[in-house]
Amino acid sequence: MMKIVVSIVGILSILIGSIWFLQGINILGGSSMTGQSAWAVNGTIAVVIGVGLLVFAYRHQIFKR
Repeated sequence: MMKIVVSIVGILSILIGSIWFLQGINILGGSSMTGQSAWAVNGTIAVVIGVGLLVFAYRHQIFKR
């Protein structure tokens, strides 16, 4: 159960981070984040955290009984 929760959080982090990154580098428009390099950095960090969560969940079999 915990593996599923951590995996979902990881996937959401990757998706949200990707959107932030694309807005930060001015590919996706329509918000105040568009063209702001800080959001590109924040998005990259979010993607790295999401990938880390997925790796952790699948390599360590967290909370296995």
